[in-house]
Amino acid sequence: MSGGPTGLVGQVAALAEGEVSSRRLVEEALRRIEATRSTLNAFRRVRAEAALAEADAADRRLAAGERGPLLGVPIAIKDDTDLAGEPTAFGCLGDFPPAPADAQAVRRLRAAGAVIVGKTNTPELGQWPFTEGPAFGATRNPWDLEHTPGGSSGGAAAAVAAGLVPAALGSDGAGSIRIPAAWTHLIGVKPQRGRISTWPDPESFYGITCNGPLARTVADAALLLSAAAGNHPDDPYQPPRVDPVGAVSRDPGRLRVALSFKPAFTGLPPRLDPAVRTAVLHLADRLAALGHDIAEADPRYGLVGPTLIPRGSAGVRDWVARTPDPTLLDPRTHTAARTGRLLGGRALRLARAAEVPLRRRVGALFRRFDVLLTPTTAVPPPRVGSMLGLSGWDTDRTMIQACPYAWPWNVLGWPGVNVPAGLTPDRLPVGAQLLGPADSEPLLLSLAAQLEADQRWGDLWPPGHPPA
Repeated sequence: MSGGPTGLVGQVAALAEGEVSSRRLVEEALRRIEATRSTLNAFRRVRAEAALAEADAADRRLAAGERGPLLGVPIAIKDDTDLAGEPTAFGCLGDFPPAPADAQAVRRLRAAGAVIVGKTNTPELGQWPFTEGPAFGATRNPWDLEHTPGGSSGGAAAAVAAGLVPAALGSDGAGSIRIPAAWTHLIGVKPQRGRISTWPDPESFYGITCNGPLARTVADAALLLSAAAGNHPDDPYQPPRVDPVGAVSRDPGRLRVALSFKPAFTGLPPRLDPAVRTAVLHLADRLAALGHDIAEADPRYGLVGPTLIPRGSAGVRDWVARTPDPTLLDPRTHTAARTGRLLGGRALRLARAAEVPLRRRVGALFRRFDVLLTPTTAVPPPRVGSMLGLSGWDTDRTMIQACPYAWPWNVLGWPGVNVPAGLTPDRLPVGAQLLGPADSEPLLLSLAAQLEADQRWGDLWPPGHPPA
């Protein structure tokens, strides 16, 4: 923001104090989005006229003395989330009809006063840790345009990392918030299942996918999480309320932190990049220096992997049925949908039934520890196009080996927070996960904020995308 406030918290404060107008913030966001269309390519839909009208309305409310958690701030949402009057194409080709109503999460953001400037790119049906496809081209990483920002919330991550918007709402079905957050130097929060409603879908991908924030600071992520959190009366998951914003300023106390580099079993053992291992070990050392007790300990994941596949593939099957022209879809999508049809009966029921015993098994770790620290990915961000032309099997193998650490928490439904872990020798970002049991977002955010104060992640911006 040229000469203006950056970050969600900063923009909210500046608006409340009359230091800047919502129109100016939205105009600057739209200018940056347009200026990076041919480079970052972060947005699928930009609603310039509507956003400016909403900004003017926000300015009138502010002038009348009204205040709100996000009143007048420009925000982006992902292209899997319904926004009234806009298509929900979810990364696909085709002529999708406009959504008749806002998703519940969007209603919450609007109620908080946010101005939705557009919808960010995602790979087809959110299946892959890269954000590319024939529907929109390639979304690129602001840290290095030859590399992917990850996926599936890659457009959201690129937009926030480059300062196009102060924060964005993404979704996470197997790491789809945490992976791009790791690869773009962001805070990415996968909340407790049900914390942010997925309505009009009672469940998203049979419960493995949830909505969550991407932001440059812990305080910004907590503010967006707080604003978006809440439920539709018919939501099947309605967890107890928590206070993400208050947690940021609380001392986490002395915690027992388990450090683990062992992923869940998949049959395809990953090779952890030495730069990622070094970065995570550095964070463990900093946690120890901050007074926490660090010990190496691995969760007993068991056979968590087979419970993910039926739920994910059945979700793809369901979404394929929603597309206006399935013939336009990637062959890999059709393969996943066939798997979903095959496993969508008894195998899906068994996968759902396994969740409770898996929680008990993995949750045993939290009788001895408060938080689990792991890498978010096994590798730094891959090059753009490196997975685009692979077969279905080769894509799955490459994806599993690159990103083996995030997805178990989607099966369990528990919270996880990606925090920046540093840059590789090639100046590419990598991340680490702070993982906890049910409803542990306040603890994870408190610890992340303590680490942030020590590491000052927000001072570091991608080259060519300065804050002012």
